Amino acid sequence: MGIIETRNLAFEYIRRDEEGNVEGITRALDDINLDVKPGDFVAVLGHNGSGKSTLAKHINAILYPTEGAIWVDGKDTAKEENLWDIRQRAGMVFQNPDNQIIGQVVEEDVGFGPENLGVPTKEIWERVEESLKAVGMYEFRKYSPNKLSGGQKQRVSIAGVIAMHPKCIILDEPTAMLDPNGRREVIRAARALNDVEEITIILITHYMEEIIHANKVFVMDKGKVAMEGTPREIFSRVEELKSLRLDVPQVTLLAHELRKSGVAVPEGILTREELVESLKAFY
Repeated sequence: MGIIETRNLAFEYIRRDEEGNVEGITRALDDINLDVKPGDFVAVLGHNGSGKSTLAKHINAILYPTEGAIWVDGKDTAKEENLWDIRQRAGMVFQNPDNQIIGQVVEEDVGFGPENLGVPTKEIWERVEESLKAVGMYEFRKYSPNKLSGGQKQRVSIAGVIAMHPKCIILDEPTAMLDPNGRREVIRAARALNDVEEITIILITHYMEEIIHANKVFVMDKGKVAMEGTPREIFSRVEELKSLRLDVPQVTLLAHELRKSGVAVPEGILTREELVESLKAFY
């Protein structure tokens, strides 16, 4: 069993009127089957309303399945006695860092999680130091979060999750409110955690360029997994991605158009460097 496994997972939002009567039911997840191995970097992609954030909330046991099941590190999220362990093993980072930062000083905020876990004081400060260093924010440990940029705040949020020593971190559209520099900072930190610390990363996003370094990609649409594969396999299916209302990175789209025009460049071009090398070989 992987660190995250779902079997026929389904979830329905029930809409009620002011008197509590059911007005309608929306099936946000529909028969999801995933198997995420320890150490994976998984990207979950999809337009707004595709179900990707609802899936993220199931991994952290914020929501519970209507049908089917989900296991986190072998523990069924539907069982109340597993909740504490699941929240420790699968940490969550949300869209808006201001909603997750509560401390007046960066190092105090990062230490809040392990303190609530009952970690001894000496070990808390050791975890705070290692976590801030892991995301490149140690030099800002005495700063007020209000003095930080959006990207820096989000890295502090990630450090706060790392300090609880999770096996998996779910990043639920962590760059949605950031500028391009902030987005790069956060994705770089996530990649480092995966490469160096070997923490399983699940990145929920709608930015195509953020999935390049994932080793597995799931594309969602209308609550279902519409596509899955490596980034190269996913980017080789440009027309399908466009039909799912997803933007394709410019370099991938350019390579796709060149192929249609008879230029022998490979499918699934991921970077500008790859395209340049392909064109050199062609000419």
